[in-house]
Amino acid sequence: MKDVLISVNDLKKSYGNNAVLSGLTFEVERGSIFALLGENGAGKTTTVRILSTLIKADAGKATIAGFDSTKDAGAIRKLISLTGQYAAVDELLTGEENLQMMARLHHFDRKTVKQRTEELLTQFDLVDAAKRQAKTYSGGMRRRLDIAISLIGSPKIIFLDEPTTGLDPRSRMNMWELIKELARSGVTIFLTTQYLDEADQLADKIAVINAGKIVAEGTAEELKGLVGEEKIELSFQNQADLELAQVYLDGHVDEKQLKIAITADGSTASLRHLLNDLYTHGIEPTAIHYRKPTLDDVFLEMTSKQKKGVVLL
Repeated sequence: MKDVLISVNDLKKSYGNNAVLSGLTFEVERGSIFALLGENGAGKTTTVRILSTLIKADAGKATIAGFDSTKDAGAIRKLISLTGQYAAVDELLTGEENLQMMARLHHFDRKTVKQRTEELLTQFDLVDAAKRQAKTYSGGMRRRLDIAISLIGSPKIIFLDEPTTGLDPRSRMNMWELIKELARSGVTIFLTTQYLDEADQLADKIAVINAGKIVAEGTAEELKGLVGEEKIELSFQNQADLELAQVYLDGHVDEKQLKIAITADGSTASLRHLLNDLYTHGIEPTAIHYRKPTLDDVFLEMTSKQKKGVVLL
């Protein structure tokens, strides 16, 4: 039996005539990493703001640990922490002082303030920078400090709204390890991201959101299975060859890379048939690659189907 900690049912939110959420429905299990994956403007941040009780939905219902997000906001705020897209630290204070200030705001006694500050500085590898002003920190360090501050009160659920935005590749990987470590400690993590590789690396379950609706949901492997077992990538020498190939091939076109990716069954016979068909029409690709489907394929296929009016779920 599923242990559902977050339940969202037919959530709707509009700003004027702009419908941001158009009937969002999903569940998050306790102790899991859940990723809400979508482009900018898809409705990810609005969803987080509703679930963290910062704004109210126009319709639908959302519960956190059984508490209604509208009626029981106070109870929910005791269970959660929220880290936004940009680090919210006091740059004039040191890392240590930032943590101490937040601990005092939680009304901890002096001993607990000291204990939690030391624990989090160690956990987030900030001990050597503890006495430095936060304005001297790198982007990755500020992000770590921001999340450390949000953990002062030992929340049961952490909302991370695009936590690696603006980070360099090494800092992103370090943040991924930190998020995994938090999940292993029993914290439920609700993650929003526009990075497909991030959702693939971290999430136990992924929901793809597009134009305020969930268009696909499942584990990374389940979602990849929706777009076929394998893909054939065909590269072409110039734009003219690419455009000619589009007439006969139904697949995702990469104009910049002069490539078309199509679903394949991996058999020699299907590849031979494809190449013979192209040759008949005077088309010859410069390179051919087989590859397993990625979340990029899932996202592109799911969102394009929605735009065409195809029902996915």
